[in-house]
Amino acid sequence: MGVNKAILIGNLGRDPELKYTPSGKAVATFTLATSERWTGQDGQKQEQTIWHNIVAWGKPAEIMKEYLSKGQQVYIEGRIVNRSYDDKDGNKKYISEIVVQNFQFIGSKGGSQGGGERTPVHDESGAPNGAAPDDDDLPF
Repeated sequence: MGVNKAILIGNLGRDPELKYTPSGKAVATFTLATSERWTGQDGQKQEQTIWHNIVAWGKPAEIMKEYLSKGQQVYIEGRIVNRSYDDKDGNKKYISEIVVQNFQFIGSKGGSQGGGERTPVHDESGAPNGAAPDDDDLPF
């Protein structure tokens, strides 16, 4: 048995980009920044920001595109996926992504803080979206 779960609260690094696969399924991608702050042994304040690649599928992708924007804070639950692809020059690249399973808007589009319930992600059949589509269905 294994567990593959990521839980993040962070700020969008860019507006979600929405595309559709050849079969018509929506996919949104964006980056999410999480920051850690601490005081070093020398008494100086330190900060480290980690950037995460986020991918959402189906109706949740469309919702995120409509309601999220750069700088906004969001709660994301998902699974970590590692994949490779060939760039335009034919070089093999590797990427880690968080595939959204649940999310919650924390801040509004206007920037004020707000709450909301977690939004479970389901595909059109109503089943949880636990599997990524085939590589042939990826729009990038």
